[in-house]
Amino acid sequence: QVQLVESGGGLVQPGGSQRLSCVASGSIYRINTMGWYRRAPGKERELVAVVTSDGNTNYADSVKGRFTVSRDNAKNTVYLQMNSLKPEDTDVYFCYAEIKRLYWSPTTAYWGQGTQVTVSS
Repeated sequence: QVQLVESGGGLVQPGGSQRLSCVASGSIYRINTMGWYRRAPGKERELVAVVTSDGNTNYADSVKGRFTVSRDNAKNTVYLQMNSLKPEDTDVYFCYAEIKRLYWSPTTAYWGQGTQVTVSS
């Protein structure tokens, strides 16, 4: 069993900051890409930011310069530091990880349960 558990969502004012965390637990041999997606009701899930196991990152154009994705491989944890938040950043944010459970296992995508981020005054 593998679980991704997010924390850090909530209400924040426009211009404020918030940090999301996601811990992967369970039977894990290796984690490749980790990161964050988001999905507002009625919309498709979209990439926010991801980071590979060797530190390469990719961001949505809408968050470049404001959000920073990072990871702690020793703790199987990925973070999303969100600064200069805007009302349009309001969404449910999902943690994502590509995990190899055993050395002979295929790499499988896992998702967290989602955490609500609301940017409003």
